[in-house]
Amino acid sequence: MKINRAGSGPSSWAPAEQFTGTVRRDPLIGSEAPGRVNAGLVTFEPGARTAWHTHPAGQILIVTAGRGWVQSEGQPRQEVAPGDSIWFPAGERHWHGATATTAMTHIAVTEYVDGSAVTWEDHVSDGDYAAG
Repeated sequence: MKINRAGSGPSSWAPAEQFTGTVRRDPLIGSEAPGRVNAGLVTFEPGARTAWHTHPAGQILIVTAGRGWVQSEGQPRQEVAPGDSIWFPAGERHWHGATATTAMTHIAVTEYVDGSAVTWEDHVSDGDYAAG
């Protein structure tokens, strides 16, 4: 058994190449081999969001605070709130983040496949973000 104590890993700011706005990431726990799962707490300030991206094994999000938006390519944007959980299937192009006026925090659970958990793509434009 392994216990990761709250706050034992340093917070980090998400890179501008993959995110728009102010986004803080806090590590929660990662499995050890042969496991391939990682979980982190991600906080988006109002207007902040990920770039478009995919995950080779899909992704689970669990909203813990605030209000956010999630969108898969070709589908309408959806609002999410604390207690909501989201599943993005493997390879589904999507983005997620805070609403324009409210911060949002979620737990992100991802699985590594061949050493990679995510493929980053282009940024969500301000126009596309606002239009949903």
